[in-house]
Amino acid sequence: MSKLRKRFTREERLELVKQSFEPDAVVTQIADKFGIAATTLTRWRQEFRLENQVEPSGQGIKIMTDEERQIARLKKQLREAELERDILKKAIGIFSKSDGKSTPS
Repeated sequence: MSKLRKRFTREERLELVKQSFEPDAVVTQIADKFGIAATTLTRWRQEFRLENQVEPSGQGIKIMTDEERQIARLKKQLREAELERDILKKAIGIFSKSDGKSTPS
C-alpha cells in the first residue's frame, strides 16, 4: 500500500524553509517532525534561495580574501611537505634495519 502524501501550501513550505534557516536548525530533524523527506526540504530551500536570490550563510564555500587564500595554500603545502618528510623518515628507518650494509660496522 502506498502512503498518502500530504500536500503543503506555498505558505506552509515557506514556514518550513524559514525554520530550516534558523541558526540551530537541522534539516533532517525538521523534515522528520513534519513527515517529509529531508531531500524535499532541501529542494524547497534551494528553490527559495533561487527565487529570492539569497546566499546561504554558514555553509558552502567561504569567500576569502587574497591573503586568506595565500595562507590556506601555504598551509596545504606545509602539510604536504610534513607528510612527505614523515614518509621518508619511516622509509629510512625500514631500509636501514633490513639492510645491514647501509650502516657502518
